Amino acid sequence: MLADYDSLDAQSRVWIYQSNKVLRSEQVQLLKNQLDGFLVQWTSHNQALRAWGDVLHNRFIVFIVDERFASTSGCSIDKSVVFLQTVEQSFDLDLFDRWNFAYQGDTGVETAHKTQFAALYSSGKINDTTLVFNNLVKTKSEFETKWKISLADSWHKRMLR
Repeated sequence: MLADYDSLDAQSRVWIYQSNKVLRSEQVQLLKNQLDGFLVQWTSHNQALRAWGDVLHNRFIVFIVDERFASTSGCSIDKSVVFLQTVEQSFDLDLFDRWNFAYQGDTGVETAHKTQFAALYSSGKINDTTLVFNNLVKTKSEFETKWKISLADSWHKRMLR
């Protein structure tokens, strides 16, 4: 069932999938409609999940599930992965490359593969104050406070060695 973002508990679980490409506005609208359709019927052990989802910055697909009502299970997570694989095929995207890092650039959200990211840092095009997107946050509370953080405070910094 679709939930209102503000009604979700701070400890609700979060999953973030980052696209390797920027989505055009019409693609975002189509994807949001598909996402809502998926969330309305998303279940775990035949119980509706109280879930919210959105496409942010034309690049990130975010799922949040309030587990006070029904917990996610391996099967429900598998359903979300199948949905995302369908999205990948429909939009010609890669949503599962965890070495593709997103950061706040001069023109908006930009991405670079791990080796490119290190080269950007070495050249000074990004630095310790650059905002990066920590797609490993686990809860709504972390999403609100630790999703966009400085490079110096992120796990990304370890990848620059």
